[in-house]
Parts: sequence; C-alpha cells; structure tokens
Amino acid sequence: MALCSSVFTGMEGDMDLQFLLQGGDLLKVRSSSWKKTRYFKLQEDCNTMWHESKKTFKTNQTFSLADISAVRMGRQSEGLRKYTGEQVEGRCFSIIFKARRKNLDLIASSEEEAKQWVNSLQKMLSIINNLTAQQKTEHWIVSCLRKADKNEDDKLSQSEVKNFLRLINIEVDDVYAEMLFKKCDKSKSGYLAGEEIRHFYDLLTHREEIVVIFGEYAKTTGYMSPENLVEFLMKEQREKATLADAHQIIEKCEPDENAKQKKLLSKDGFLMYMHSPDALVLNSDHREVYQDMSHPINHYFISSSHNTYLMEDQLQGPSSTEAYIRALLKGCRCVELDCWDGSDDEPVIYHGYTLTSTILFKDAIQAIKEYAFKTSDYPVILSLENHCSVEQQEVMSHHMRSILGSALVTSPLGDSMPTEFPSPEELKGKFLIKGKRLNKLEASFAAEAEAQKKKLKMAKGLSDMVIYCKSVHFNGFEDARKNLSFYEMSSFKEGKALELAEESANAYIRHNVDKLSRIYPAGIRTDSSNYNPVPLWNAGCQIVALNFQTSCSDMDVNQGRFLVNGKSGYILKPAYMRDRGSEFDPITLTRGDWLKHKTLHVMVISAQQLPKVNEKKSSIVDPLVKVQVYGVPDDVAEKETNPIDNNGTFPFNHYILCTGSAYTVYLCLMCFNPTWNENFQFDVYVPDLALVRFAVEDYDTTSDNEFVGQFTLPFNSLKMGYRHVPLLNKNGDVVPSAGLFIHIMVLDAE
Repeated sequence: MALCSSVFTGMEGDMDLQFLLQGGDLLKVRSSSWKKTRYFKLQEDCNTMWHESKKTFKTNQTFSLADISAVRMGRQSEGLRKYTGEQVEGRCFSIIFKARRKNLDLIASSEEEAKQWVNSLQKMLSIINNLTAQQKTEHWIVSCLRKADKNEDDKLSQSEVKNFLRLINIEVDDVYAEMLFKKCDKSKSGYLAGEEIRHFYDLLTHREEIVVIFGEYAKTTGYMSPENLVEFLMKEQREKATLADAHQIIEKCEPDENAKQKKLLSKDGFLMYMHSPDALVLNSDHREVYQDMSHPINHYFISSSHNTYLMEDQLQGPSSTEAYIRALLKGCRCVELDCWDGSDDEPVIYHGYTLTSTILFKDAIQAIKEYAFKTSDYPVILSLENHCSVEQQEVMSHHMRSILGSALVTSPLGDSMPTEFPSPEELKGKFLIKGKRLNKLEASFAAEAEAQKKKLKMAKGLSDMVIYCKSVHFNGFEDARKNLSFYEMSSFKEGKALELAEESANAYIRHNVDKLSRIYPAGIRTDSSNYNPVPLWNAGCQIVALNFQTSCSDMDVNQGRFLVNGKSGYILKPAYMRDRGSEFDPITLTRGDWLKHKTLHVMVISAQQLPKVNEKKSSIVDPLVKVQVYGVPDDVAEKETNPIDNNGTFPFNHYILCTGSAYTVYLCLMCFNPTWNENFQFDVYVPDLALVRFAVEDYDTTSDNEFVGQFTLPFNSLKMGYRHVPLLNKNGDVVPSAGLFIHIMVLDAE
C-alpha cells in the first residue's frame, strides 16, 4: 500500500487530476494593494493543496481538499468584487472553506485556465464527497500517513509510526509502539513499505464488535446467506426485510465477486453495509421530503436566522454576503436584512449604531437569489428591518423587483382574496417579503403624496411587496384573534416569547394555528449567543430565529430539527398543533393524542477515529459520550458514559462483557475504537416533539469538557438496532471517518 488513497486508483490518466498535480501560478488577492503570485499544486496524496512564494520558495500554508466547502467561478466573493475590475471577471475564482477560514480569492492567467482550475477542483470535491464511509476512513488515514512520512519516501520508520499514531489520536507507549512496528515489519528492514503498511492499516481499522455481530449470523462457512441476512435485519434492525432486499444488499455491498456470484455476504461486505446510509441511526427515508407539503406555511416549523448578514458578534463583527450564502446552504428559509441609508443612494445592510461593517443591499439580494434554492426548493422569507429613507426604500424596491423578478410574490396567489396562507408546495421557488405595510388610508395618502411630492414615511412600492407577512405589534392573544387578519404577524423577543410559552402555552399554540410568530434573540446577546429553541417550538412558534454564525448546542438542536424532510427547512407540526380547538399544553401534559409514552433504550458501544480537539496539543482525547433528549419538559434528560483515558490506551488485550439486544457478546476494547458498552434508558412522552443528541466530549478533571463532535436528530427519525452515528464538528460539517456505534430500541411503555 503506497501512501496514496486507493480512492483515486484508475485515475492516473485523468486530465483534471494531472492538471492539479502539475499545478501552476495564480494571483492571490487580499486587498487592492496586496496581489501576489503563488504556485499552487495538489500533493501526491491527492488530498492536500500546497502553495509557495515564487520569489522566496518558502512553503506557505497547505490545506486539505476536505476543508473546501465550494469553488466559485467569477468575482462572486466580496473581496474580488471590491479589489478587482469587471475586465478580469472570467479569470477570477474563489475557494470557499468550511468553518471560519477566510476565502481564497485567485486570478488565473486566462479564462480557460480559470475554468480548468474550477472544473478540476470541483471534480475532486465531488469524488471526495461521494466516498463511502470505509473509503473516507482510508482517505483520512492515508492523509495522516503522508503527514507522518516526513522525508516523503513512501516508507515509515518507527518514529514516523509513533508520530502517525499521535496524528490519529492514539496514545501508545514506546514498548507497544515497538511491538506493533516489529509485527508489521515482515522484511525486518527497519521501516514499513508497501504491503507492510497495508497490514498496519488493517490492524488499525479492525472492528471486533462488528466481527462478533457478523459471527452470530454467518452460519454458512463464514458467510451470511440471504436468509441469514434477512434474519439479522428483522431480528436486530427491526426492519421488514425480504430475500429480495438481502440480494440487493449483497449486490451493492459485497466486494468479493466470487461471494457475490454465490449470493453470499462476507465479513467485509457486512462491514460495508453497516457503514452504508441504510445502517445509519437516521431513517434514510427521512433524508428526502416525506411530509405533506400542501398545508398552509404557518403549519410548519421554519428554519430561520437572526441578523443573517453577521459573520461574528453584534457590535463590531464583519457583515458579509457569505453569511447569507452559508445560512441558505444550511437550509435556512427565513433570513433577516437590517436596511439603512448608504452613500451614493445605495441602501446598505449592517447592525445599526454599531461598528459592524456594511454590505450593499443589492449585493445581499443578488447572493440570496443565487443560493436560495440550492439546498431547498421551498419558499424563502426576507425579513426586512427597514430603517431607510423613503427614497432609498424605493431603491430597495427596485433592486428586489429587478433581481428577484417573477420569483418575488407581489400579489396574492389565486383569483380571489385568500383566507389562509398558501402552502410551501404552492410557493416553491418563491420569495416572500416580511415587513411593515401601509394601511389602506396610508396607501391612498402615499399615492397622493407621491404625486404631490409630499413627505412620506414609507415607500408605497416597498409596502406593496408585503403580501403574506405584514409585521404588526402584539397586543395579546384575544386582540390578535379578534382584530388581526391571518397575514398579520408579530415578532417576539425571546424573553417575552418564553414567558408566554411557559404561562400561556395552549393559548400560544392556538394563536399559531392561524398566525405566524417570529422569535428573535434578546438584545443583550451582543456576542451572538443563542437561546434554546425547543420551548418555542413546543408552543407552536414557526419562525424561531437563531444566530447561524454561532456554534453551540442550541444551533446543533436547530439543525437537528431541520435535518429531515429533505433539509427543506420546513417541518410539519403535529396535527394537535394545527387544530384551532387543541387542548395540548406541553407544560401540564393532560391526556390526548400527543401522549404516546415510549421507552428509549440506548447502548453506546464504541467510537471510531475520534479527532483531536486541538491539533497543536500533544494530549490525546479522553472521550465520553452524552445522550441528551430535548422536548417537552417531562422528556428533557441527559445521561453520559464514563470517560476513557487517552482514547483507550494500548495495549488492548483485555475483553469486557456486553449485553446487546438478545445476545451476549464479547467486544474488544481497542484504542482506535474506544469502547463503552453502557446502557441508558429514557422515558419519552411526546415523541413528535422530541429530539435526541449524541455528543462526544473530551473529559477534563480540572475544567469544562471540550467538544469533540455531535449528531442531533428527531426522535421519530431514529432507526432501531445496531447503528452508526456520524459526528459533526462545531460548524455542522461532517467529521471524516469519525462516528459512534450504538444499539437503539424504542418500545411502547407499559
């Protein structure tokens, strides 16, 4: 096994790969005065981009292809629009990174070369993003092997092996490191090469717990027959399975052609199946749109962002169109625009009366148009905080009409006056404007005032765009029921909303059957921190706006809520929250259709390839797993495993007893796959509103635990049986190769 991932085997002659491996000069742009030539190329591991200064040949930062979020052609970034002219439009492109890393803005020597860079990088990203779990593991390990191979000779010395183990978060004492090295050094050459590295890799990726489960059902000379596989699927995974399903799995997952022809599943094929989407904890059917999307939009929870334009804090952080792009790509369906008068008669967006930077309103609208429907086809609400003069309001109106065109809803759908909201299905690909609107008398005066050039408070053109989301002050539930039309909605500061959700939950739920409610963070959250959205969802509030730029457990829960239904950004509320006569109260929980008492059994078995919390630190993670349930107050709970010192320090030559499902199995305690085998039980009374969060933390005896990764999903989207749980980092991106292995059982409570 050379130090290059087999993922790219067979691509040796691929023109795009060869172009990247050869590399070339690009002009790197940071400002109007800082534009410097850098030589970029893909390293031999087919994973790491490297660049150097042409003058000094000093190696600069490298980055992994896995760190790239997108590659965009043209002057799409704020930096390129600001620091370059239209004449280089076709030569420009930007590399957009995940997390908080700044964009890389580049200019090629020709339009053809720019297209070649963009197409080649996008092709590599597509390959990496579509890898199977096993391929991702191999790709990650090979990348770490390349880093450990300091002299780049495709061989590993004993010290390089020790360094490699630290890179993949394994603590090994010198005695064991030497033993492991000698076991793999069959040639006794003092280094590992070729098949010796492959043997070393196989030792690291061995999954004893999977082998034990496989052995329970592999009753045909070390293979699973279709009948064995059906028995496993029905008995352990609680799935309705047929022989046809088993044949399909074997055809899809079995790597051995001889076994496949005999319709048998090997241990490697079973491992591949257990890492497939069908064996994840998330119900694969829920990854697509599976809910009825024909109800009025106020019958859905809607993924929503607060002060969407901000990248950081609320006082002096930068504003950016990139913030809108990131929120929309995460499935956000309601974005906020704080609009103020700008220079040259161009309105701007920023957090008023602070030191936050500004962006042009028209640039924000352009970015929203381009990225609104890449993740979801369903409608986007533009929530306007309008502080502009009438003159610049007219400019806002012009930009939205000219940029959004026919996608902008400027009149009610249908031929007659509506009495309820249209559905997400009817509004596919459309933009709705939320904001203030002139009443009939004001509109009449505005028309007359425009003709007579009198002073106005609001531009009629902008007012006329507000069709289904007219902002009004909240004067109580009774006033809203009697005096407000369905399209008139109120915004609530989190404190007031939580007070209503706790003291008048049922009234709030009934209010939200007919109206839309928007919740936003308190003004004291100048650090862009968030609040827990769950109590507001429990009260039927649809637009619970969070600071998408801030990584925290509240944001994890928000993304978990909207993880399903095709990441459409719309989740249908339960029937009892869409009923005007609903008696549901999440606080008191009287008997009703909502009460479906379930018992959740979770067995945390093991983890795989946990990342280091801080790459610069030499310490190894001491992992523990928290299982948390969010929902109505009676359902909220948290339990955690014991921590494992140093990620399970070698040697791993002792076994522990573990009871899982109907079988007692012995699972090996491995350092690469730390093992817990701990069982937890939870009572869940309102499963429709519950979410489950799996969090891995680095245990610390002297300070707060550090976050390693998490995954949150709705309770009703859990799959039973032996399941893998992917892990997301702080920014919501998948951590390559890392995950948990668990066993889930959901039973009706007696």
